[in-house]
Amino acid sequence: MLNWSDDPITPTPAPSRPVTPPIFAAATVTALVPPTGEVPGLGGINPVGGRVSVSEKAMINCRADVNQLLPLKYHWAWEKYLAACNNHWMPNEVSMQADIALWKSRDGLTEEERRTIQRNLGFFATSESLVANNIVLAIYRHLTNPECRQYLLRQAFEEAVHTHTFQYVVESLGLDEGELFNMYREVPSITAKAAWALSYTQSLADPLFATGTPETDQAFLRDLVAFYVVFEGLWFYTGFAQILSLGRRNKMVGIAEQYQYILRDESIHLNFGIDVINQIKLENPHLWSREFQDEVRGMLREACDLEVAYGRDTMPRGFLGLNAGQCERYLHFITNRRCAQLGLTAVFPDTENPFPWMSEVMDLKKEKNFFETRVIEYQNGGALAWE
Repeated sequence: MLNWSDDPITPTPAPSRPVTPPIFAAATVTALVPPTGEVPGLGGINPVGGRVSVSEKAMINCRADVNQLLPLKYHWAWEKYLAACNNHWMPNEVSMQADIALWKSRDGLTEEERRTIQRNLGFFATSESLVANNIVLAIYRHLTNPECRQYLLRQAFEEAVHTHTFQYVVESLGLDEGELFNMYREVPSITAKAAWALSYTQSLADPLFATGTPETDQAFLRDLVAFYVVFEGLWFYTGFAQILSLGRRNKMVGIAEQYQYILRDESIHLNFGIDVINQIKLENPHLWSREFQDEVRGMLREACDLEVAYGRDTMPRGFLGLNAGQCERYLHFITNRRCAQLGLTAVFPDTENPFPWMSEVMDLKKEKNFFETRVIEYQNGGALAWE
């Protein structure tokens, strides 16, 4: 702080305090497991250990490179970061006028459609913040690769945008904010899903938790499966199908458009998470034992059952073009697809996709009339190209 007067400017002396010398690392920089309690990236600096090579980088249990983005080792992570940046959007860019008019009209929506929309929003309203909390408070600390951390920072922002989306929708429609944002505590089918996912991240958020043993490394993998494969890659898809089905019938088109943007973001989140899990498996094959594979398949089956229960709760009688039975078949299809992406045998018998139009919705090259709404391909940079 400076003292301003007519005299020459002089800084106010800072209070004296002891200076703690830096604790240097070992003479050579190696991919070592950080000591318990040390946050990778905040440890001591070794000025004589030599430069870090690409070969020293690793997904977990590495402190040699956490602050050094270049040279890149995992180019796929960097490409996903760039793709996410090109996808930038904000919810208030989407008009909600048609949705507001439809919601306020007496005969624009059936009671079943209203129930579905409210329960759908009730799940999503807090789910994105649960995912963000997991990224910031758990995954970021234990995923010890800088290009992956770079993507996580972008993903955390996108989760904030998604939470903003539901605030925007709830406020636009004049819904009961307390009811919507408390459904994760008051509606059993939503509570069950949130509690299931949180059980996998609570241990990782413990300040004393550290990877570096087969047990803790597998705990980290469980968290990645729970949040990337299940939460974002399975549980969101019932909600997407519900709202996008209404949008196909020209109902709640503003919400449907925002869900398209969210679905596009979540598709990259999912692919990133799958790549992270598979890369960890590749670098640590001992973790992916037959017993652990069976455990993961059990997680996916259990998660699918919870989502089926949620689908029945949100659509007890269904509405035109969609019902809980179709959503159950869709979830079986999606669950088997996630198993294949992880190199696991399918959980359910072969199931056909009952919603082939969902694939069309996810096609980024699909064109829209710019004068009807903002183009779904809007981005701040180069064109996207991903599977």
